[in-house]
Amino acid sequence: MSGRALTALFALGVAANAALLFAVEPLVSRQLLPLLGGTPSVWNTCLMTFQALLLVGYLYAHLLSRLAPRAQAAVHVGLFAASLLALPVLVPAGAGAPAGWPPAAWVVRVLLLTVGAPFLVLSAGAPLLQGWFAARRGAGGADAATYALYAASNAGSLVALLAYPLAVEPLLGLSAQARWWGAAYAAFGAVLLAAAAVAARARFPA
Repeated sequence: MSGRALTALFALGVAANAALLFAVEPLVSRQLLPLLGGTPSVWNTCLMTFQALLLVGYLYAHLLSRLAPRAQAAVHVGLFAASLLALPVLVPAGAGAPAGWPPAAWVVRVLLLTVGAPFLVLSAGAPLLQGWFAARRGAGGADAATYALYAASNAGSLVALLAYPLAVEPLLGLSAQARWWGAAYAAFGAVLLAAAAVAARARFPA
């Protein structure tokens, strides 16, 4: 694969990864608001949970980076495949905090069950994809092109942040949003699989 094609593949991967990550947060949080009265504590709990999952994803990516490239690719693609079982990311209709459950604890539980696995995959996506790209390019040629991945990640995040309030929420109901997000997440698997195949052939520094 040529250098430009390699950069384009990984730039597309990190952009799509970032867009999906930022889009799913308001999608799932919005579903919880009517169930608990739309209080600020719902947003705060969702934000706390997503930040905690983000840190877990970074830790997972860090630990995974210690493995051989073929093993990294196999493990992450396997986790992605398992996360497809969580689709669509819809809170069950009529759900509500059961008696005796603190609302915050219930919100955390629902988030983990609804979107925990896909969110973990996406939160680890940026560091893994960037590491695979740098290893495949080699120490002498990765620096300049790596900046393109940062730009792509920021662009994907910005598109998702602007698209949700301006286009997605006004035009689509929550169930339709979940279906479209699930379809985009599944399609992202093709890019992830291609990047993993490239990574499996890379030689990582010891």
